[in-house]
Amino acid sequence: MNALYTILLLLASNVFMTLAWYGHLKLQNMGFFSNATPLIFVVLLSWGIAFFEYCLQVPANRIGFDGNGGPFSLMQLKVIQEVITLVNSSLKI
Repeated sequence: MNALYTILLLLASNVFMTLAWYGHLKLQNMGFFSNATPLIFVVLLSWGIAFFEYCLQVPANRIGFDGNGGPFSLMQLKVIQEVITLVNSSLKI
């Protein structure tokens, strides 16, 4: 069950990561931001979204790590995260 929780939390964290990194670009194209919008506002918005990514990613890694009773080694956790990122990027979510 820890494996399922780990993968679901990593999937959810990746959605927040994608929003944090690319969301402000989409919002700008939709007219949410103008050229006069201060950079600090955009940075704080992205960091605010990234905060939720870390709130999901850290527990996922703690639950999934075999040193804490989980089923995955550190290398396996990293590979899972990278696969999720690549699949997410290829789906253009």
